[in-house]
Amino acid sequence: MELIYVLDILGTFAFAISGALVASDKKFDLFGVIIIAFVTAVGGGMLRDVLIDAHPINWIGDLNYLYTILAAVIITFLFKSKIAPLSKTMFLFDTIGLGVFTLLGLQKGLSFNLHPIIALIMGMISAVFGGVLRDVLTNKVPLIFEKEIYASACLAGGITYLILNYFNVKENVIFLIAAFVIVLIRVIAVKYHLQLPKIKDDLFTKK
Repeated sequence: MELIYVLDILGTFAFAISGALVASDKKFDLFGVIIIAFVTAVGGGMLRDVLIDAHPINWIGDLNYLYTILAAVIITFLFKSKIAPLSKTMFLFDTIGLGVFTLLGLQKGLSFNLHPIIALIMGMISAVFGGVLRDVLTNKVPLIFEKEIYASACLAGGITYLILNYFNVKENVIFLIAAFVIVLIRVIAVKYHLQLPKIKDDLFTKK
C-alpha cells in the first residue's frame, strides 16, 4: 500500500472524527453523526469530482473510504471522552489530511487536463469544502471564512507543487515538499494565532 494512500486514509479518518465530534456536540442522533462525518471526510472530494465530471466519485470507487468513516463514527460513539485529550494527535492527522487532499485534488485536476489555476482550485475544494459543508449543516459559520489560515495554506502548497512540477522535479519529491509547506503553514498559523486581514475600513471610511 502506497504511503500517500495511507496518509489519505488517515486524513479521511481524522476528518470523519472531527465531523462526528461536531455532530455529537450538537446532540445529533447516530444517523446524523454518520452523515456529518461522511460529508466532512469526503464532501470536498465528491464536490471536486462532480465539478470535473470524474467517475466514479471518490468514495464510490473505493469502499475503504466508507469503512474508514464508519470506523471513525464507531470509535467516536464508544470513546468520545477519550478522544478529546488526543486533540494534538488529531490535529496532526487533520493537517496531514489537508495537505494530502489538496495535492491529490490538484493532481486529479491536472490529469483531466484542466488549466493549472483551475486544478489548484480543485485541490483546495478537495481539502476544505468538506469542513465547509459540515459547518453549514451544523449551523456554524465555516471556519475558513472567519478564523485560521486554512485554505490559504492549501493554495500555498498547491502553488509550490505547480512550480516544482514546471521544473520537472521528481513526482514524489514534489508531493513531499508541497505537503510539508501546507503542514508547516497550518501549524505556524495555529501556534501563533495567525489569520488573514479582515475588511473593516476602506479609503473612504471616516476616521
